[in-house]
Amino acid sequence: METSQGNDPRTPPIAPGDTRPPAPGGCDVVTVPARQGLEAVDILRRGAGDAVGPVLHDDGGGTLVFLVPPGTAAGWDVPGSTCTRTEGRGVSPVPGPPVDGADWLLPPGEAEPATDPAVLRAALGEAARTIEAADSCT
Repeated sequence: METSQGNDPRTPPIAPGDTRPPAPGGCDVVTVPARQGLEAVDILRRGAGDAVGPVLHDDGGGTLVFLVPPGTAAGWDVPGSTCTRTEGRGVSPVPGPPVDGADWLLPPGEAEPATDPAVLRAALGEAARTIEAADSCT
């Protein structure tokens, strides 16, 4: 599996509006801390509800996983997140949670096939700024 982390300056950006549907049997996955991910889900559902794909919540690890179109990992560049290419071997949009200890926050069938990477990138950035502002007030 290929992983691209957001702090890798060599990773080229994904073209805005790249909304390729996931290939049958798999998607790439973007993993973020739960706090930032939950904020991003709220932002996505308020603004671009039609661009939100399935989201998996890992209760034990404190992370959220967004399913994104295959090929996203090759150009993922968002600090604080990781994008993994599954090549059809990892998470796929099936009704039951794909791993023990995780549950669908937005299950397949109730969401788009995958989250638009450009829209997710913007929502994660806004979420990080919102969290930073909230934390600086305390």
